[in-house]
Amino acid sequence: MISAFTNIFKIPELRKRVLFTLLMIVIVRAGSSITTPGINAEVLGAWFASAGEAGRGGLAALFNLFSGGALGHCAIFSLGVMPYISASIMMQLLTAVVPRLGKLAREDGGRRKITQYTRYVTIVLCLFQGYLLALSLQAPQANPFLPGIGQVIERLGVDLVPNPGFFFVFTTVLTLTTGTVFLMWLGDQITDRGIGNGMSLIIAVGILAQLPAGLQQAWKTFVPSDGGAATNVSPVMLVLLIVALLAVIAAVIAVTQAQRKISIQYAKRVVGRKVYGGQTQYMPLKVNYAGVMPIIFAQAILMFPSTIITMAFPGSPTAQYIAHWLSDGWPHYALSGGMIFFFSYFWVATQFNPAQIADDLKKYGGFIPGVRPGKPTADFLDFTMSRLTFAGAIFLTIIAILPMLLTRSAGVPYMAAQFFGGTGLLIIVGVTLDTMRQVETHLIQRHYDGFLRKGHIRGARDTKARMGTNTLLNDRTLIMMAAVFGALAIAAAALAIYSRYQ
Repeated sequence: MISAFTNIFKIPELRKRVLFTLLMIVIVRAGSSITTPGINAEVLGAWFASAGEAGRGGLAALFNLFSGGALGHCAIFSLGVMPYISASIMMQLLTAVVPRLGKLAREDGGRRKITQYTRYVTIVLCLFQGYLLALSLQAPQANPFLPGIGQVIERLGVDLVPNPGFFFVFTTVLTLTTGTVFLMWLGDQITDRGIGNGMSLIIAVGILAQLPAGLQQAWKTFVPSDGGAATNVSPVMLVLLIVALLAVIAAVIAVTQAQRKISIQYAKRVVGRKVYGGQTQYMPLKVNYAGVMPIIFAQAILMFPSTIITMAFPGSPTAQYIAHWLSDGWPHYALSGGMIFFFSYFWVATQFNPAQIADDLKKYGGFIPGVRPGKPTADFLDFTMSRLTFAGAIFLTIIAILPMLLTRSAGVPYMAAQFFGGTGLLIIVGVTLDTMRQVETHLIQRHYDGFLRKGHIRGARDTKARMGTNTLLNDRTLIMMAAVFGALAIAAAALAIYSRYQ
């Protein structure tokens, strides 16, 4: 692997792409530190620090994680690329359900038009989100997304926005919208002239930028400072947490890469003196086909009930109790798991079309051994994908709930617990694997060894024998994976219940 990193700088084109990507990342991180005019970043940073130590923050903490800490001091990149991601998800779903957009996507140049529409929707979302953010910053004490910020303002003795009004709102909306549009342009430049997917890389780098702060909070929690109170956490617990972190990362990588390869046989046909077909190929079906989308959908939707209850009944203790249980209680865990299951199957139903795949195979003379072409092939693919989605949904549910359980049971700070699972870890693993795969492709094309000589990333150098043996997931393997994930979920829940009632 060390030689692979050395070989990167031996290829002029790859060296330029990597250096250009690093330069763009430096610009992104610099923009995430420039505060929007008219805002006292000290107040907002102090509130995020106190909210992180207390394990709260809600939607604001989630946005701060995806923006790479830019929202913590209201930088010009505070909105990040999340408006673009939201617009892309909306357009993908509309393309699947609106026939006119689906027809446009299949035409020549249609994808470019859909990308243009996505950028227009992004600007609209930026204007709307920037306006709401500006209003919430003008009156932070009345904002349900910033609980306890009034105490921070009284303690520091300064206002969050010294000069509120129309000019502040206009300047903030314009600055934040321009920042997101500039980030979109940087992401496109990284995709075209750099290495990896630009938008995903910006999100992953932003999440990794929060890792030092998470480690610092974990150190303050588990290791007492000079003159501080002794911690109740034993050294064995710290070792177990480190082992659990490595195990979770390894499990995420394994399931992200896991796929079942369906054997496809093509019939032989003779054209003149040449024989076409007769080869055996493989159709890869990913276990985690939906990726991180179900978790994003579930988290976005589950924020609405607690927010609406809090805003509708601001002074009611009963409303506060219900909102707390919906945002951080056991009903939240149950609803989150159910919605992740639902959106996993929903995403597969909208993006995976077994009938079209079966028709294409029949058209080009391909068939699955032991399965009749046409509708039986579509039914077989649908049945296989349903089992794969079930295993992937169980995995996503455990990964999404694991940080919450660690915060409640083991006392791990919320920011540090995000790296034990959740959306951030899935994005980091997915982006890292995709970037390494692209770099390895460049290395192999120039006859250099990849990152792993014996067990490299599956893709460009897989032989036919390896594709048919080592990477095949049968039903017994999937059942064992589901059983292991279920046992881990039950053990984590039992640990949380035991710690709660001790």
